[in-house]
Amino acid sequence: MTLAQVEATARAAHTGQTDKAGRPYAEHLSAVAEGVRARGGDDEQIAAAWLHDAVEDDALSAKWLRGAALSSRTKDIVLAVTKREGEPPEAYAARILATPGALLVKEADLAHNADPARLAVLDEATRKRLTEKYARMRALLGLVG
Repeated sequence: MTLAQVEATARAAHTGQTDKAGRPYAEHLSAVAEGVRARGGDDEQIAAAWLHDAVEDDALSAKWLRGAALSSRTKDIVLAVTKREGEPPEAYAARILATPGALLVKEADLAHNADPARLAVLDEATRKRLTEKYARMRALLGLVG
């Protein structure tokens, strides 16, 4: 799949979904993909950025991902950043760190999730909870500072 095809697939898969602030979910995907690009990520990482929440959010199935015309590295990155129900944050972080290329995608994801402008529209309790959650994950991934 080309990056344009990956983007179109991701946008279609998340049609109608919104983020915690009520914004179209595709805005988050676009921001993460651009964050990966700005951090020097390659096309495989950018493709993974577009798809990073697709399996986790059930927008696309793991079966779809296995059969998709994507590199094995892109698929590995998507699966690495896909949270699993009941999985401890430490195990999630370890999987990301063990998967080549995944850390950059997760770093861009966390950067957009923790964007003060995005968090500002949330209620105080949610903002505080998410800020702490993102800071903890950054620390587990060695992204402190």
